[in-house]
Amino acid sequence: MKITVNPKQTVGQADPMLYGHFLEHFHRQIYGGVYDPASRFADEDGFRSDVIEALRRIKTPIIRWPGGCYVSAYDWKKGVGKERVPAFDKAWRVEESHRFGTDEFVKLCRKIGCEPYICTNAGTGSAEDMSDWVEYCNLRDMGVWAKKRIVNGFPEPHGVRYWSIGNENWGGHEIGAKDADEWGRLVRESAKMMLRVDPTLELSAASIPDLDWNLHLLRSAGAYLDWISIHGYWGNTRDGLYPDDYDTVMKRTGGDIGGSIDRVRAYLTALGLEKKIKIAFDEWNLRGWYHPNFIDSWNRSAYRGEDEAFYRDKVLGERNKNDINSLYTMADAVFSGCFLNTCLRNCDLVKMACFSPVVNTRGAIFTHADGIVLRPQYFVFELYANLLGDTVFEPWTDDMPALRTGDRAVDAADVVVTGKGDGYALAAVNKDPENPFAFDFSVLGGACREMRIHTVNGPSPDSYNDIGREEVGITASEWLPFEGKITLPPHSVNVVEIK
Repeated sequence: MKITVNPKQTVGQADPMLYGHFLEHFHRQIYGGVYDPASRFADEDGFRSDVIEALRRIKTPIIRWPGGCYVSAYDWKKGVGKERVPAFDKAWRVEESHRFGTDEFVKLCRKIGCEPYICTNAGTGSAEDMSDWVEYCNLRDMGVWAKKRIVNGFPEPHGVRYWSIGNENWGGHEIGAKDADEWGRLVRESAKMMLRVDPTLELSAASIPDLDWNLHLLRSAGAYLDWISIHGYWGNTRDGLYPDDYDTVMKRTGGDIGGSIDRVRAYLTALGLEKKIKIAFDEWNLRGWYHPNFIDSWNRSAYRGEDEAFYRDKVLGERNKNDINSLYTMADAVFSGCFLNTCLRNCDLVKMACFSPVVNTRGAIFTHADGIVLRPQYFVFELYANLLGDTVFEPWTDDMPALRTGDRAVDAADVVVTGKGDGYALAAVNKDPENPFAFDFSVLGGACREMRIHTVNGPSPDSYNDIGREEVGITASEWLPFEGKITLPPHSVNVVEIK
């Protein structure tokens, strides 16, 4: 295969927010994850210092919080101040202590050095609730809520720039689900009130790659929006224990990842909004979260006699299966590289993406009493966030071979070329589970002198990390003379630096 770059032919500039992350009040993401005052790793504010360091290491640019489904019944006002009254969380059917709220979230982001991105309650909440939240965070001293923030020990505004109106309110699973007409009106009126508090906000609204939904939303509220939010989960984990195998995951790297981006791009373009509104892919992961016996996905009659043991074992206990580290293998890393490459190829429109979630559950970081485990997908973020350039080129690619995955063929490799200083950095994924992948690389009108390859890999496609087990990590070559050919190891994610 041959890849040729014309330095004058670019897609656009890649925003660092493509390497963002997400946290929700589900299972151990917050309590026992980023926030654990009882841990020996806790800092003076109760945050896990080892988690903070890991998030700094991958240059986390932005974190979306507090949901997710959780936010659609969340009263943010119960999570600020000295008196935090526990409440029943109707989304995840647990008691929420409210010990971690808005002030703690912003403080966490400041420690990491990233932007806070708040998702508001558009389920049971109102436009006034959302604008009150903006008052609390961003007004200096006017009104009830800014004064409460000052009393709570934060004299300076939090200055939260990024806000999302709602989560997945298009879906029947969401508390406070809306139809398309309702949603357009609610987003419009909420945006108006929020922007009257702080006109510098960047607002997003929950969407889905559906024509009818987007037409209602964009016609009603498009004038107020800077972003449109979409989500994607592609893999399954049957019974919480049996994930899709490597070949099945590779099938999903075909046209599955970019389909929703293509459709939303078409809707924005049809309405003339592609220059105004950007896409935030603000929840994504290969594997959807495992939470059986959830809200409306059951036969209710079977649960009328639900007892304490059933709740403990079948509702809460099943969620622990999300944290079996052997589920997260090089398949997750390769898929994550392909997803981020898709965003980079669409960087003219996709300007934010939030991996869901970052800690525990399906996260890139797993916490335990004696430290953390970095799952394979973590190292993809470490490579991309630290080594790729900002300018994304549109190369010419000839003779891409196919990889046969069961009944479907997909491209055997996925390569994106970025500009870095006076050279290039290639995000290069080899999907083949067994064979190296080699290709020729050249630049029109330019000479490449040296190259260095950084590789995320393990001994097999099923390699994983766990407590006391480190099979997957990053290796880097020395700077070597560039002779025109690049070879990628099997089942690997790579960044190739070229001078």
